[in-house]
Amino acid sequence: MLTDDIFVIKSDGSRERFSFEKLERSLRHAGASEALAKEVSVHVQNEAVGNMSTYDIYRHAFEVLRKQSHQTATRYSLRRALLALGPTGFPFERFIGEILKRRGYQVLIGQIIRGHCAEHEVDVVAWNAQKLVMAEAKFHHELGYKSDLKVALYVKARFDDLQKGVYSFGGRKKLDEGWLITNTKFTERAISYSECAGVHLLGWNYPRTENLHHLIEETGLHPITSLTSLSEKEKQLLLAQGIVLCDNIRTETDKIRSLGFSKEVLERAISESNILC
Repeated sequence: MLTDDIFVIKSDGSRERFSFEKLERSLRHAGASEALAKEVSVHVQNEAVGNMSTYDIYRHAFEVLRKQSHQTATRYSLRRALLALGPTGFPFERFIGEILKRRGYQVLIGQIIRGHCAEHEVDVVAWNAQKLVMAEAKFHHELGYKSDLKVALYVKARFDDLQKGVYSFGGRKKLDEGWLITNTKFTERAISYSECAGVHLLGWNYPRTENLHHLIEETGLHPITSLTSLSEKEKQLLLAQGIVLCDNIRTETDKIRSLGFSKEVLERAISESNILC
């Protein structure tokens, strides 16, 4: 089948022509050489059939890539590793908190804060010498889910109430910025409204720079779910214990060993963490 004739089903259920050039770009962005990106693309192209899901394309590319470069395969899987931080949104909130810490903020997670008119459960509170930030973290299990206008309106109303309060975080008196953070994307209407209303958005590929993908790469803080040497059950056990970072495998070995992880499993995970993180 000619590649121009291959249509795939996206995570939101829509159907589109698949671009192998885009696949190669994403592979190169994950660290694959030009030759390796082409090799994986050609292999996937030879196996592709019409109406495959984009997940099937990804999974096939990942398996081929993993045989050639384990580190590149792990980086390529980053976006889906964020989806695996569930089933609750708390590990995602902790992960965001760790990124902000690495960027120089002091951070608290899951705070109940009194605004002018009501109390609010704030997912992430972060502050430094320059500003105080409060963030709503919206975690989604599927790539096709987007934070929409209703979410942006709800968040804006909460932050308007919080901005009328007085706080002592870092000696600051007023809330400087309200953020809406998601592990996936925003709808165009949510973006348009938020840009107008002053809600700071942070998603996988928004804004164009300083987005979530860029921040993860900049800080080097990959989620524990990026590790391919651990089973899904093992990853969920670690998340339940508050272990969300890839490099926690190296820094919290005693705790992890106490959870029943064998020496062999732990050594494989540490080896992979040394490469990735």
